[in-house]
Amino acid sequence: MTVIERPPLLSRLKPWLRGFDVPLLLVILWLCGWGLLCMYSAGYDHGTRFVDHARNMALALGLMLIVAQVPPQRLMALAVPVYTLGIALLIATALFGISKKGATRWLNIGITQIQPSELLKLATPLMLAWWFQKREGILRWPDFMAAFALLLLPFLLVAKQPDLGTGILVLAAGLYVIFFAGLPWKLIAPAFVLAAAGITTLVLSEERICQPDVTWPVLKEYQRHRVCTLLDPSKDPLGKGFHIIQGEIAIGSGGMTGKGFMQGTQTHLEFIPERTTDFIFAAFGEEFGFLGAMALLAGFTALILRGLMIASDAPTLFGRLMAGAVTLSFFTYVFVNMGMVSGILPVVGVPLPFISYGGTAMVTLGLSLGMLMSIARVKKLVKT
Repeated sequence: MTVIERPPLLSRLKPWLRGFDVPLLLVILWLCGWGLLCMYSAGYDHGTRFVDHARNMALALGLMLIVAQVPPQRLMALAVPVYTLGIALLIATALFGISKKGATRWLNIGITQIQPSELLKLATPLMLAWWFQKREGILRWPDFMAAFALLLLPFLLVAKQPDLGTGILVLAAGLYVIFFAGLPWKLIAPAFVLAAAGITTLVLSEERICQPDVTWPVLKEYQRHRVCTLLDPSKDPLGKGFHIIQGEIAIGSGGMTGKGFMQGTQTHLEFIPERTTDFIFAAFGEEFGFLGAMALLAGFTALILRGLMIASDAPTLFGRLMAGAVTLSFFTYVFVNMGMVSGILPVVGVPLPFISYGGTAMVTLGLSLGMLMSIARVKKLVKT
């Protein structure tokens, strides 16, 4: 009887690991370690939060490994159908969606409820990267106008739900693609000037425009309250300003080295709202202090720098645009989340990658990293 010897496990895994971007993987594992450590402390008395977070993280890493094997050309072929499906689901949500706490963001598909806006975080930059790849070498200003239309459609549908946090992430991801595609600075500069003028006017006129009888165009009432609370949270310290004040107290009380693992008083005495999701950075800052926050920021910085290096080395325009958009989307997540927790941005529902609890956000994270790995993998295979 002939015995067939199976090859070692490492040999069987080698085709999957060939071309894998090791520096990026090490940075991801560094951030995952911090995420598990922080979730154990912040969520140990929240039922199965830590176990669920670890499971979601494992799922995300598995998805990353699978998507990394898909060539960018096949990812590009999915752009139009995935974007079309996402828009159709957003329209269906507006017509038949489930409302919770005044927002219609969920759609019942029979076996479960889904939040279609999450799909557009990836579908929108994917579609725009496909569009510019098809127009490579013949780009004109009407092409940029068409790209803005493709971007504004999902953004407006998401903002109407209303879900300003997800809308900002969709808008930012699309704008990054358009910027990397070569949007002229003469169009970018006026936008920055208008934004700076608007913020300056807002700060200087805070006393007048935040009066209860003053209405703001475009923004809803609760969004106006968020902006006014940011400008002066002490006006409602036990109400709308409570989140910002407690976040600042927790981060400040951490000092240089923090109070220690599982020793955060603001965290464990329930002063920090949403301590395992949107405001988990406040719990992190309290327990690990300034040095811990710098270690976490170093990980995110390394992730962004490595992603931009992958984008610059990508062999196709689609790869460069998609890698750049995915990478700077992480910057948006980190900047908005840390900004709202520390009181420099209004409070919106944006999670901190790897750290905040949330299954859907973690799946989106895994798919994004898989796309980045796929582009890095092709770059390495082309070089060899």
